[in-house]
Amino acid sequence: MNHPNRPALWTATVLVLSALGTSACTTSAPQLDQPAAPMVQAGPPAFPPQDIVGRWGLAAYHKEEDRGRTEAAARGQCKQPYVITLGSSGGVMMHLADQATPTELRLRSVGGKTYIGPADGDPAGAQDREVVLFDGRILILRWMDPEVRGRYGTMVYVRCGTEPPARTAAKPNPRTAPPPR
Repeated sequence: MNHPNRPALWTATVLVLSALGTSACTTSAPQLDQPAAPMVQAGPPAFPPQDIVGRWGLAAYHKEEDRGRTEAAARGQCKQPYVITLGSSGGVMMHLADQATPTELRLRSVGGKTYIGPADGDPAGAQDREVVLFDGRILILRWMDPEVRGRYGTMVYVRCGTEPPARTAAKPNPRTAPPPR
């Protein structure tokens, strides 16, 4: 007994089974409860903002082997220092990438690392810099955004020496009596 619509029935069955098989691939099985990733607690920065206020020689490097040479180059920039001041709400005034005017940035610590960046962003965000080293005399900051890091490199700040004393008007030399004739 041959059924006249047998090929059409067979094709329809294959299509239905294929659709069911494909839908099984796109639906997900219920997820078992997995423990949430531990929250990294923010803590106080490794140093207060006041510690980086001052005049700094600034240079940058792209390769770690250039760091020593870059520190020396930064010392030479104290003739035209980069000045970091305190902001009005407890941060420091520094430039963000590609910004002509300084912005108040915050020091924040997460996971044992200190970051400098905008107050409204997450620590280690794209606009932040990681503090690689700070010993009071040298500050090394690495941009978190790889594209910005590629353009600007790792920033090396070397604290400029103490301010020279303020100059006063030169006093005239007292005249000595002319030699006897």
